[in-house]
Amino acid sequence: MLARIKKGDTVQVISGREKGKTGTVLDILIKKEKALVEKLNRVKRHMKAKSQKQQGGILEKEAPLPFSVLLPYCTKCTKGVRIKVKLTKEGEKTRICADCGGDLEGKKK
Repeated sequence: MLARIKKGDTVQVISGREKGKTGTVLDILIKKEKALVEKLNRVKRHMKAKSQKQQGGILEKEAPLPFSVLLPYCTKCTKGVRIKVKLTKEGEKTRICADCGGDLEGKKK
């Protein structure tokens, strides 16, 4: 099975507080069907100091976003797009943009 969104992809948020913003996927939470996106959906968490060396305070970190509000970002179309799966001559599956046909795999291969 080929995943629609992978770690390291650039994605665009299509609804909610962060609508229209783009960012890079930091981590995928498969069981929860969510993804952590760099500098998006930031929340504040109050942390207690666990020892004299570790300082407590208010930390700001990314909260997971559901897959349903994320679209892979196509650099040719400059927008979030749906994807198609295409078989290469070697028999591998690749993700391509449904609008322009551009390759979404990018630099990773």
